[in-house]
Amino acid sequence: MLTGPNGAGKTNLLEAISLLVPGRGLRGATLAEHTRKGPACGNSLWAVRATVQRAGETYEIGTGLSAGANGATRQVCLNGAAAQNSNDLSELIQMAWLTPAMDRLFIESASGRRRFLDRLTLGSTSSHGTASLRYEQAMRERARLLKFGPRDPGWLSGLEQQMAEHGLAICAARKATVDCLNEALAQREAVAFPQAFLSLEGNADCLYAQEGQTACDTFRGMLERGRVRDAESGRTGFGPHISDLRVRHTAKRMDARDCSTGEQKALLISIILAQARHLSHIREGLAPILLLDEIVAHLDVTRRTALFEEILALGAQAWMTGTELAMFGPLAGRAEIFEVAESRLTRMSD
Repeated sequence: MLTGPNGAGKTNLLEAISLLVPGRGLRGATLAEHTRKGPACGNSLWAVRATVQRAGETYEIGTGLSAGANGATRQVCLNGAAAQNSNDLSELIQMAWLTPAMDRLFIESASGRRRFLDRLTLGSTSSHGTASLRYEQAMRERARLLKFGPRDPGWLSGLEQQMAEHGLAICAARKATVDCLNEALAQREAVAFPQAFLSLEGNADCLYAQEGQTACDTFRGMLERGRVRDAESGRTGFGPHISDLRVRHTAKRMDARDCSTGEQKALLISIILAQARHLSHIREGLAPILLLDEIVAHLDVTRRTALFEEILALGAQAWMTGTELAMFGPLAGRAEIFEVAESRLTRMSD
């Protein structure tokens, strides 16, 4: 438990930890935006390092952004040696997080819900990040050719084939995650947090039901027929990049976007806890690290207490922040509590 005034650095610590897994971290900032606003230390623009203990083994991991002749690049290290990419770390450590910005997840744009689902998907499918990256690269190159030329059919077909292959992998991984989460949510016994039901909405998400090559041909055919439309609009009108995650409050039969602020947060917490239990199950009891920024905001005392009890029962390492220590009273004697002030941690009790 990290407590302290606003601006003391509590979220910075959680964000640093979140950078030890693939992606941009809990704030969604680009890697360059993490650079220290001040004199650089050699070629290192920023770096995070940690010791991970798992199943009796100890691992030294780290990542950071370094300046080089070809610009800033991300470096990843595992036990003192360079790793190929941050996906290598995802085999050792998984995380799930909630931030205050995510409280509006259900009422803002679909892009935020896709990122939320993709983060959950990465927890169980480490290749999802690579598929997403390659799909976006091919999509950007296709859009550039359609806009500026040359519109070589062979070149475009090759890019569309890549988009079809990686796009279908994205759809399949997301669908598997949604199915597993729905199963985990249906099995939850806690009554303090509402049961959610998740579904995918998008023009490419139905292709998972087709045979492999048939689905690929259908995907590629949709892109080929949409070339003129995409060139005129400047955007790709078919694919998993325009999918949306729909969440419903099961008991109330109500879309999450129509629920109250407190209910929306409770639904998010329910999903994150279901994901943590699912990952713990498939990883032989190794629960993901939970990063919960200002988690008790909008929660009544019953739900606060229930949240703490579920985290303790899960056996997960959880990092929680808050400005009011009294709201974490039920954790007294069961958590390490630190005060954060002027970018320093001071142990208060445990």
